[in-house]
Amino acid sequence: MSHLISQLKTLWGHYSRYLKVIFIISVILFVITSLTGFLRDVNWDRVGDGLSSLSPLTIALLTIAGIVSVIPMLGYDVAITHLLPGKFTVGHIIRSGWVTNTLTNVAGFGGLLGASLRATFYGQQASKREILNAIAKIAIFLVAGLSVMCWVALVLMFGFHQGGHFNRYAIWLVGGGLYFPAVFFFTRWKSKSLFADLSWRLELLIIISSTLEWLGVALFFVFVGAMMGVHVNLVAVFPLYVVAQLLGVVSMLPGALGSFDLMMMVELVMLGVPHATTVVWLVLFRVFYYLIPLALAGIFFVHHLWLQLDNFLDHLPQAAGRQVAHWVVTTFMYGSGILMLLAASVPDLADNNKLLQQVYPFTFFFLHQLTTVAFAIALLACARGIQAKVAKAYWPSLALLVIGIANTLWYLGTLSLAIFLAVLFFLTLAMRHVLYRKKLQYSLGKFTLDAVIYAGAVILYVIVGLVNNPTYMAKHSIPSFLLFPGEKVWLSGFIGILIGLSIMLLIIHYFTSGPDPFAGEQKLPVDRVNALIEEFGGNETSHLAFLKDKNLYFYQVDGHDRLFFMYRRKYDKLIVMGNPVGDQTVVREASLEFLREANLYGYQLVFYEVNSQLTMLLHEFGFDFLKTGEDGLVKLADFTLAGKKQRSQRALMHKFEREGYQFTIVEPPFSDELMQEMRAVSDDWLGDQVEKGFSLGFFDPDYINTAPVALVDDKDGKLVAFATLMPTGGKEILTIDLMRHSHAAPSGIMDMIFVSMFLYGQEKGYTYFDLGMAPLANVGESRYSFTEERAAHFIYEYGTHLYGFQGLRRYKDKYASEWHSRYTVYRKKNSLLATMIALVSVVNQRADQKVDRHPLMMWWKK
Repeated sequence: MSHLISQLKTLWGHYSRYLKVIFIISVILFVITSLTGFLRDVNWDRVGDGLSSLSPLTIALLTIAGIVSVIPMLGYDVAITHLLPGKFTVGHIIRSGWVTNTLTNVAGFGGLLGASLRATFYGQQASKREILNAIAKIAIFLVAGLSVMCWVALVLMFGFHQGGHFNRYAIWLVGGGLYFPAVFFFTRWKSKSLFADLSWRLELLIIISSTLEWLGVALFFVFVGAMMGVHVNLVAVFPLYVVAQLLGVVSMLPGALGSFDLMMMVELVMLGVPHATTVVWLVLFRVFYYLIPLALAGIFFVHHLWLQLDNFLDHLPQAAGRQVAHWVVTTFMYGSGILMLLAASVPDLADNNKLLQQVYPFTFFFLHQLTTVAFAIALLACARGIQAKVAKAYWPSLALLVIGIANTLWYLGTLSLAIFLAVLFFLTLAMRHVLYRKKLQYSLGKFTLDAVIYAGAVILYVIVGLVNNPTYMAKHSIPSFLLFPGEKVWLSGFIGILIGLSIMLLIIHYFTSGPDPFAGEQKLPVDRVNALIEEFGGNETSHLAFLKDKNLYFYQVDGHDRLFFMYRRKYDKLIVMGNPVGDQTVVREASLEFLREANLYGYQLVFYEVNSQLTMLLHEFGFDFLKTGEDGLVKLADFTLAGKKQRSQRALMHKFEREGYQFTIVEPPFSDELMQEMRAVSDDWLGDQVEKGFSLGFFDPDYINTAPVALVDDKDGKLVAFATLMPTGGKEILTIDLMRHSHAAPSGIMDMIFVSMFLYGQEKGYTYFDLGMAPLANVGESRYSFTEERAAHFIYEYGTHLYGFQGLRRYKDKYASEWHSRYTVYRKKNSLLATMIALVSVVNQRADQKVDRHPLMMWWKK
């Protein structure tokens, strides 16, 4: 006997593969033959009518029910992740499990496909052996739920007498029902060896998942029949479904395709269901349980591939995709809002314009004039927030799109338009992380564009209203597309404009409100500034901090001040004055942090009068630059009044000495009497001009009292000129800020101050004397220079009547040993015109005006 068994095993090992193939082929031939005969009797017109008669609500319910019935299968993947090393996010398990289970539902392939997919999704930190062992332990429970359903079917048939006419299949149900007890006994018997890592809790999870899976799909099949309104005993269909699925599993066909369907069709007809209805029933079951979840799996799988590609390419595709979504949403919202306003202002324009006929249905989905205009303006306001990447614009934009979808379905009933808006809705969801800024900063360009749109819409609407006046129409010929159906329609639109503008102001106010560390006027932290300069040193512009007309941004390391930037806010820009002050070893980190935080609040940085080293560093961070001048330095060790070159300066100094002029350096604090003398000289020098600040000092007693002052008195001891020194925190550079003289001072007094300061610097051990910048010097002189620089050179050549650029360069060139280029650095792709307008307005701003005159904010406050 044992020899016979051994021979049978050998034969099975040799021929089992061929026997399986023969079995599957015979099953397929039987199914095809039987289905062909069954489908020959089907009335296909009734099938078509049954499918086309489904209401949107029925389709929605079937979709939801089909998706819900697939969810229990995710329990298998949760169990597998507990058997494998590594940690997996919930999102990863859901996406991977959904792809695997829905695909194997359709394709089958004996579990090979599921094993391959799960190895791909969960095998990053596991060996091939670990993956196969985990999948094998889960696989034996996949039909455990069907085994449980066999007992449920037997109870219904013999306990409740539901489906008793299927008693001939009872033997199949008993056989299938014995599978689960056998598997359960086997796993518990081997619980300390083969299934040692399969705990009670984990096994219970798998069994419950399998049971809910098979119960869910059976109930879904019955639910499809109920939604179709089939008039048979649906409870009796449950045992039939279990039998059909059991035979489908035995047939080993992928998804039991054909075998299950044949069994169900034949038996449902015997229950009294028409042939055409059984076909519709099976088609709906296949579509909503298999195909729609599979389509969702396709989206998840594409998402998985996208993540793999994104990780491989260092997240560049993700950034690009979000930017594309941002561009699409912004473009659509702006385009829709403008077209809706245009359509509302000129009602029949779309009927006379082929271009508008193509895009009009996708924008004008509100039938009422008032709501159309109000919605359009609200859409434009949200578009501004989306364009500026403001996080606060996310939910209002989604709400508007939901309203648009609802109104499209409710008023127009246009499914294609609703789908279009739904795609836009999901694009907005996809770009959520693009919207990161905490508030909207209104630039001059943004304000101008929106003002043109809003004001243009109002003006156009009013003009159209005027030409619709009966008196005007009686005297003039009016194009038909400008005619309104009636005065009430025009009036409702005008009210919509007023409501829309109110909504727009509220939305914009919401976007621009909130805390802002860069807004407002700061109180100068004198102790922090002095401590930082004392520790790390200053530079040629650091003393300008004491003007108190700029805000300071401090960069800290472990709570310790290491560096600060001086800036002034203008519109949506922070104009930074000069190089940062402090520890130059952290300039890169400080610049990045300043850029990040400013960008978070919607500001663009513009750096003014910075050196080439900082310019190149900022260029790495995506900034462009424009040379705006050169800074003249005098090397004090080389300066001398001897020789032919300085003959005129030497003679000038002798002249002042003969005439009794005295040069002295005095230390603060200064007496009120001296301060009044300096005030008189300053006022005389200014005349009708106004004080400017930011990059230049202005006469302020507190500021002047922070540093020594160079005085020039005449022979009678009367003050005729003075210059304020600018400490730089070291002996590298000596420079001055205010240099002013009265009209009574003799010609050449400025040269006397400069030469005296050079000699003072030599005496005190300074290396350089900074003459300050010569604006637009050597800028754009080459034909190959940037267009912007050549435009600046044009100003240099022909703008002498506005500012003595050339004369200033020639004057300083008398003393300068070397010239260092200075640059204006601005964010690449930003408008240079808007940048220069903001920069010029800051540089030329009155010293007594410290508040940013923002056009929108000024109008809002009124």
